[in-house]
Amino acid sequence: MTTPRTEHLVLPGVLTAEQAAATVAGILAVQREDGAIPWFRGHHLDPWDHTEAAMALDSAGEHEAAARAYTWLARHQNEDGSWFAAYADGAFDDVTDRGRETNFVAYIAVGVWHHYLSTGDDTFLDGMWPTVYAAVEYVLRLQQPGGQIGWRREDDGTPTADALLTGSSSIHQALRCALAIAEQREEPQPDWELAVGALRHAIRRHPERFLDKDRYSMDWYYPVLGGALTGTEAKSRIEADWERFVVPGLGVRCVVPNPWVTGGESAELALALWAMGESDRALEILQSIQHLREAESGLYWTGFVFEDEAIWPRELTTWTAGSLVLAVAALGGHEATCAVFGGEQLPSGLEVDCCA
Repeated sequence: MTTPRTEHLVLPGVLTAEQAAATVAGILAVQREDGAIPWFRGHHLDPWDHTEAAMALDSAGEHEAAARAYTWLARHQNEDGSWFAAYADGAFDDVTDRGRETNFVAYIAVGVWHHYLSTGDDTFLDGMWPTVYAAVEYVLRLQQPGGQIGWRREDDGTPTADALLTGSSSIHQALRCALAIAEQREEPQPDWELAVGALRHAIRRHPERFLDKDRYSMDWYYPVLGGALTGTEAKSRIEADWERFVVPGLGVRCVVPNPWVTGGESAELALALWAMGESDRALEILQSIQHLREAESGLYWTGFVFEDEAIWPRELTTWTAGSLVLAVAALGGHEATCAVFGGEQLPSGLEVDCCA
């Protein structure tokens, strides 16, 4: 194990250098030798959260461990370009959910681009290109006429046309990262540009094309985090439901009206705020969830039921720690993380009003 680079992960009231190193070590301790990063040992791995944790490792300079995580995905990709939704303890041959979720599949493009920007490793990027290409093609086969992305194929291959705003917003970011990879490799993908443009138009202008999940905080901030809403549109959306979802001093509700704040949603909101240029509010959110930190492991509890003052569930998840590390890295100026979540070096101005 290398010594993590943590100078950009020091943030007042959030992480000291020692705490940052402990959190990174906590994620590494969960990672299997084959590169898989489950939620925690004995729980399952899903491809999205596996990638989020790998990105956190890259942000701390643990590039070899992150590369092993992406190699795990490349080795175990399905023939159609997908991955299954859940693998028991990260074991590729013990699948517990054989559905294939589009936002889970797409997120590899974000991780691969982040790793490349962190390392400048052209050999890695070239080697991962077939995996990213196949994943994007799988996802776009579920794009609907209105631009939104159907969220899943069932075990029997049946596609689900219903689209989730959170999932489609995450896919919007992933497609832009995939286009950046294609551009870096001088392999333009005009069909992908049209697809992301139609998706952005659906997110910005047609909420009726998505399932109603208005109670979930992710549907509130993900259009901003995924880069579909920027500027005044982003600010208006965040302001409109701030008091509905944010519990001062405790974090962000996962679902209203439930009295439950969660670390992952809170850290992601902080990333969205940072992307909007509101670093002060982002810092306040990150400071507010330090009651979720477990000192011995350096990891974070998933959530807290504040009516009962109870940690629930009793699980320390790599993806919660990963999302916090990424938010701190953005605030700390880590170039690759800033580029991926701030939109730098990503294609912009892509919007297709093809289905108004």
